[in-house]
Amino acid sequence: MRHIISMLVENESGALSRIAGMFTARGYNIECLTVAPTDDATISRMTLVTIGDDQIIEQIIKQLNKLLDVVKVVDMTDGQHIEREMMLIKVTAGAAEQREEFKRLTDIFRGRVLDVTDKVYTIEMTGTSDKLDAFVDVIGSSNILEVVRSGVIGISRGERHLRV
Repeated sequence: MRHIISMLVENESGALSRIAGMFTARGYNIECLTVAPTDDATISRMTLVTIGDDQIIEQIIKQLNKLLDVVKVVDMTDGQHIEREMMLIKVTAGAAEQREEFKRLTDIFRGRVLDVTDKVYTIEMTGTSDKLDAFVDVIGSSNILEVVRSGVIGISRGERHLRV
């Protein structure tokens, strides 16, 4: 099962390396990883997506809590949460009817066209990973020149929060 693990880590060199090393040493895979500073300059928030059953995820969380750089760990999948990912996608758009179709699809998926040239559209899309995957499928791989994705970020709904 897919799990979104969010953690607060000390904003120091080597923290990311030690966390990634823990995953590597135990044979776990990180599907995606996003790291950014928080409102406290000494703390960064790291969000990673991994796949495993409840026993594996429990083991991952225990191992993460043992690392000195890790301040707090939460499995976002345990409760209600909001998750988003951003994608920039560059597509070939030569013919007028193809350009109109890409614009229509972008509007349906609530994206934005950021850049237009004679032959290329660059589109910004934000949403769940499933939504972004669906947009890529609808566009068709033969039309795609380049795709860049941010990785998943998430936040708990309601009163629950991740702070020191």
